[in-house]
Amino acid sequence: MLKETLGMSERLACKAVGLARSTYRRLPLAQTPTDPDADMRAWLRGYATKHPCHGFRRAWAALRYDERREVNKKKIHRLWREEGLQVKVVSPRKRAGVSSVPPILADAPKVVWAIDFQFDSTIDGKAIKIASMIDEHTRESLLNVVERSITGERLVEELTKVFAARGGPPKVLRMDNGPEMVSQALQRFCENKTGMVYIPPGCPWDNGYIESFNNRLRKECLNRNYWNTLFEARVVIGDFKHEHNHRHRHSALGYRTPAEYAAACRCTHTPVACSIN
Repeated sequence: MLKETLGMSERLACKAVGLARSTYRRLPLAQTPTDPDADMRAWLRGYATKHPCHGFRRAWAALRYDERREVNKKKIHRLWREEGLQVKVVSPRKRAGVSSVPPILADAPKVVWAIDFQFDSTIDGKAIKIASMIDEHTRESLLNVVERSITGERLVEELTKVFAARGGPPKVLRMDNGPEMVSQALQRFCENKTGMVYIPPGCPWDNGYIESFNNRLRKECLNRNYWNTLFEARVVIGDFKHEHNHRHRHSALGYRTPAEYAAACRCTHTPVACSIN
């Protein structure tokens, strides 16, 4: 300001504010041609462009486990912040309701599988219905059904295939009170096979694992694409769920992918842990 507004020389302006001229002339390391972190910054910008909903921890996990780079998490946080790549955090609204259903914990694979539906539409305005199911212990996505309409009978057909592929049903299916979930077809199918746990109406937080997965699917896939045809939606959503199983590193799983964790998991079910006999 002294130089541009008052016309002072650099020497006199630095003397007036008590600043060494060498300090004034020194460029920040990030602006020098020899910036040692230039490649890292470029990689982080590319990662943030491809995954706009991810934070620095997910970027660090991708560098550490996928790119096999030995890098400090604090350094990634600093570079992420300097590049202006922070993701705005929206604090969830506090819930005052208390569930009347006893908590059921998934202490091992194939204990609790959670099912839920989402809706989207093609560019012509026709509805698309998406059925998803995850294992609450391993976080694996187990079901990929994308149709215009999904009835209880169609859901039973897909569950039959998943049960056969996974070597049998889980001990519990957790779901809401939607018409497909309370249908007689599903009731008959689950009888003497697996338990059915319904969350209280208006309490989606009681089905938090599948709701978290749906949130990722909505922000990182559905909101970023326009569907010209139903076939296009099936392919892209199927690719997202495959990437979730084999590429998404979950912090709760020690930054392993759901598929890696499921392959290495040796946990066994303890009936007392989740109140199931």
